[in-house]
Amino acid sequence: MGNDMNSWSRRDFVKNSGLALTTAGLGPGITNKIEKMTDIIPKYFRVANYNTTFEREKLKKPFGFKGSATLNLWQTAAKLTSAEGKTAIGLGVQNPLWCDARVAEVTSESGGNAIMYAMTERALQMIKGQQFASPIIMLDEILDELLDYGKKITGQSDLRKTFALNPLVAVDNAAWLLYARINDYHNFDQLIPPDYKGGLSAKHQNVVSIPALTYGTKIEEIKKLADDGFFIMKIKIGAPGNQSIMLEKDKAFLKGIHDAIGHYETPHSPNGKIPYYFDANGRYDRHETLHEFLDYAEEIGALDQIAVLEEPFGERNQEDVRELTARGPRVAADESAHTVEETIARIEQGYNAIAVKSIAKTMSMTIKIAQAAYEREVPCFCADLTVNPILVEWNKIVAARLPAFPGWNMGMQETNGWQNYRDWEALINQYHPMGDANWVHSENGVYNTGDDFFEHSGGIFEPIPFWEEKL
Repeated sequence: MGNDMNSWSRRDFVKNSGLALTTAGLGPGITNKIEKMTDIIPKYFRVANYNTTFEREKLKKPFGFKGSATLNLWQTAAKLTSAEGKTAIGLGVQNPLWCDARVAEVTSESGGNAIMYAMTERALQMIKGQQFASPIIMLDEILDELLDYGKKITGQSDLRKTFALNPLVAVDNAAWLLYARINDYHNFDQLIPPDYKGGLSAKHQNVVSIPALTYGTKIEEIKKLADDGFFIMKIKIGAPGNQSIMLEKDKAFLKGIHDAIGHYETPHSPNGKIPYYFDANGRYDRHETLHEFLDYAEEIGALDQIAVLEEPFGERNQEDVRELTARGPRVAADESAHTVEETIARIEQGYNAIAVKSIAKTMSMTIKIAQAAYEREVPCFCADLTVNPILVEWNKIVAARLPAFPGWNMGMQETNGWQNYRDWEALINQYHPMGDANWVHSENGVYNTGDDFFEHSGGIFEPIPFWEEKL
């Protein structure tokens, strides 16, 4: 039955298998066996009502990327109530600049966030009173209509799909938790549909914690991270300015980093050196410019340490990238892999790594993308959106299950909220129901994702009193 199983109800199963026509005369024994067979089919969930709110959280300093910066992040919450009276609260974090820089350019930061929050409200209106076989089906049914709504209120006729996915994260997370409560699920593994389990089949005992370094980060700060045990660095390139200015700034930043930590050794990486993970957020216009950056890396002896080049061009550039991957680094798609369809297109263009973001593109879309990449033998890793502590766990439960990157024996996850939020420790108390668990903080650049982490699914099923009181 494949994916169609997700859209069947218990009644549909009995009816379409022809069993309903024959059970009457078979006696209670056979009827009970048939009832047990239908227990494998998850129950639908119906959204009877909803509520939503948000909080603003300040950053320590402007977080720069895409040639601009963000100063504070809206933390959104969506509460769903089922027809049976069960409730669930899902959280999200908005980032209009990451989703579509064009919107951020023509609005204030609060204005862009207000538009995005209006899309969350619209999505909740769309699902109120509706019944869904699963959150994945819910997302499939509302995404295109929500994107059309976003195009109207932003005035962008080609609005990027991430601008519709990001405001759906809180809604999607609430739907997964409501779906779990209706079906009496208590572990994330129970939520993964059978057809998507391959993409999330690992059980890593450790997940790498990858800090993010925006352009302009002081070299002393980068060196301290390496001294503290972090052994993969995500480095934002694509500095402000035109392409020529950007390239020169990026080259200078690379040289400063390589001079400071290029000689460090680690037992974790395939070549024993600290790997660099560069994220351009679509700032490079041409392959030739990126080749110049790699030429310079080769000149200073840093090329073999560049493990990943993430989102160098964005979706405006549909050229094949195999000439770049032939030089050594994996070229990863992030923002341009909005959905599973774009992910497959990127893989066909030679992209050989995918950054997945359950905390930015929804868990539903992430499950589908991870499976598509798995079927094509393309590794995935989890990237951050500077999210709050409990959303770090929503990402981590994915990172711990993704098949390992070639040459590595652990999951990979960027987490930079602890670097950037002004009140990170307070957020742990407010947002994380199991904030004192041993998997919450990394040690020597690694999260402990052992049996206790998997048993509790990172704490995502636990109620959060701070948000329960607000909703």
